[in-house]
Amino acid sequence: MATVFDSHIWLVWLGIALVLVAVEAATVDFVFLMLAGGALGGSVASALGAPFAVQAVVAAVVAVGLLFTVRPYLKRRFASRFDHHMGVSANLGRSAVVIDRVSDASGTVKLAGETWTARTAAGTIEPGEEVVVDRIDGATAVVSRVPAIDR
Repeated sequence: MATVFDSHIWLVWLGIALVLVAVEAATVDFVFLMLAGGALGGSVASALGAPFAVQAVVAAVVAVGLLFTVRPYLKRRFASRFDHHMGVSANLGRSAVVIDRVSDASGTVKLAGETWTARTAAGTIEPGEEVVVDRIDGATAVVSRVPAIDR
């Protein structure tokens, strides 16, 4: 018994590809995108009149080929464009401005648009001075003066 999809199986392959692209949008790991490429290969094979077994083989070969050739390239390109530091480690080395006098015991700085408690390892830094974050201890930024060369 023939179904409506027998003559339009390429649409099923295309639908599978679209679903895989949607899943890729949520994961951003380039695996589902390569599988979607394989489904597109199956869709093309179907549109050219290949039997289902050939379509499935084409989809698998294209997907595996993309996984081992295109995906590593995309991962390198994507990783090289973005700073992967998140959270506390993203603030290390950043400059900040002293709001309240910073000493070895207390103080506050404006860091990345937020007010942070701060302290310095040595000396006192007055309000308005620019500092650099050396490390983060809990919720406290340990800062030091920006070297005179950088000013």
